[in-house]
Amino acid sequence: MKTIYFMRHSEPLKPININNNDSLQVQNEKWGLTINGEMLAKEKSKHMGLNNFDIVISSNYVRAISTAKYFTKDKLFIDDNFGERKFGINNWDELPKDFGKKQFDDFNYKLPNGESINEVIEREYNSLINILNNYYDKKILIVGHATALASLLSKWCEIDYADGYKFDGKQFFDGKWSYCETFKLEFDDNNDLISIETII
Repeated sequence: MKTIYFMRHSEPLKPININNNDSLQVQNEKWGLTINGEMLAKEKSKHMGLNNFDIVISSNYVRAISTAKYFTKDKLFIDDNFGERKFGINNWDELPKDFGKKQFDDFNYKLPNGESINEVIEREYNSLINILNNYYDKKILIVGHATALASLLSKWCEIDYADGYKFDGKQFFDGKWSYCETFKLEFDDNNDLISIETII
């Protein structure tokens, strides 16, 4: 059996840019954590089930890296494939109000320079399979993002805005994402998911 823990990053600090020539995507990737976010991640790292990881992997976003650092003693691996869904916009005003609903109603829907949910699933799943094949019998934590993680979970789970997340017909998550929300996934030797549960 192979075990993977997936965690959403802690609370991000969203700066107000006065003069910044970075693209919106780069600005998003640079968000760090609030003081409360740092404290939350540190507190979560003391939980019995969330320590002594053999391998800790983070998306390339600063808020994910800043969260993951509390769960590793020495090494932190970065995998861009666990980054958040890319919107493909130049400013937030370009994002349709019903964008999130449209994406989860149609997994191929995307804005011209952005990503569809199916594209997010593909990149995350490919990296996950590589991890499962290369790090057998290791306790692994992957720190990522709510939409990206929800997208990946939809590969195995039923997701309903009103009825939460279900695996094998049983609800394991109410769908209300908290910072540092964590799931424990267990896979068999064929890399098929056999169980999933919410941790703390």
